[in-house]
Amino acid sequence: MLYSAYQTLADLRDPVRELAANTDRILTSWASGPFVNPFQRMAAYYELVALAGFTHTRPDFDLPSIEIGGKLIPIVEEVAHETPFGSLLRFRKEGVEGEPKVLLIAPMSGHFATLLRGTVRTMLQDHDVYITDWKNARDVPRGAGTFTLEEVTQHIIDFIHALGPESHVVAVCQPTVSALAAVAILAAAKDPDQPASLTLMAGPIDTRISPTKVNDLANDKPYEWFEEKMVGVVPGRLPGAGRRVYPGFLQLTAFMSMNIQRHSKSFVDLFKHRIEGDFEKANAIRTFYEEYFAIMDLPGEFYLDTIRDVFQQYALPQGKLMFKGAPIEPRAIKKTFLLTVEGEKDDICAVGQTLAAQDLCSGLRPYMKSHHMQPGVGHYGVFNGRRWDTQIYPVVRNHIRASV
Repeated sequence: MLYSAYQTLADLRDPVRELAANTDRILTSWASGPFVNPFQRMAAYYELVALAGFTHTRPDFDLPSIEIGGKLIPIVEEVAHETPFGSLLRFRKEGVEGEPKVLLIAPMSGHFATLLRGTVRTMLQDHDVYITDWKNARDVPRGAGTFTLEEVTQHIIDFIHALGPESHVVAVCQPTVSALAAVAILAAAKDPDQPASLTLMAGPIDTRISPTKVNDLANDKPYEWFEEKMVGVVPGRLPGAGRRVYPGFLQLTAFMSMNIQRHSKSFVDLFKHRIEGDFEKANAIRTFYEEYFAIMDLPGEFYLDTIRDVFQQYALPQGKLMFKGAPIEPRAIKKTFLLTVEGEKDDICAVGQTLAAQDLCSGLRPYMKSHHMQPGVGHYGVFNGRRWDTQIYPVVRNHIRASV
């Protein structure tokens, strides 16, 4: 009922937002005339109305080229592997061969993989980059079956196989658990495609350490409450009709409520910058929220598995996370160099939660394990922005180079 009510409201609201967007474009055009200030103010108001809402369509990565050494290199997006629930997307640099292959594992946490656009752009400087382009669960037909936490791990294993031996895995946020599990499974099987390196960034490996508000919310209610209250059914007119999902609008609403003052200030700043003619700052805020408000639903079974296994039972650090009936043992990893990265001000995955992987991977020699804690950044800043580009990425790049 909750999802149907949301979709009905969205259907009523979307024409209003479209009208506001069209009005914004008209008034912005008129603002170049002699009566600039009134039109700018009206356009800024309608821009806020048009922006204030969710979309369920994945934005484009919009990476047609990258500049390397003063030369513009064309980028071609290619689907290297595909399943009903996700694609392995490659950003092939035309005329460039032999660079380290990197599998960038995007989170399934209510946003599309395009949230890592900046991460991809930076890593393309030195690497052959692939990304997990997860699909919106509400668009996946019910006949495609389920998508559990175990099946996410299997997808990562399959994607690693698609890249072949000596690849490098970089996981951001929530999929760090499945990434570590996948590499451990390959190691236990002595698989020839074990990656050369694994980088885990701002992920909930052990949420018993310095619990955040997110962790507390996951433990405030029993598993059955999440199953009953937080999982909805996709309405009948959508491709995934009848599929049980954790709606993206619930996830984003929860995230925004944690920092409501900051988001409110951003919208005030957007209006202020627009009417003052500071279009660069206004456009930066708008671009962020256009991406932030593009939401995807999670498969219900994956969401519930994550609540139970990652946040309530701490299955991986306690040696209880299973894959096809057998426990996952990170200590089996002996050939894959490990780097963990955390942000000092991360209020989603606190300092220490990702670092916990270091102790779990006890089979690795000390020189094969390293850790980087970035001062002054929150969760998003670990993988996007100026400090990612200038301070964190060089550490990741050197880690990959050292493991070759």
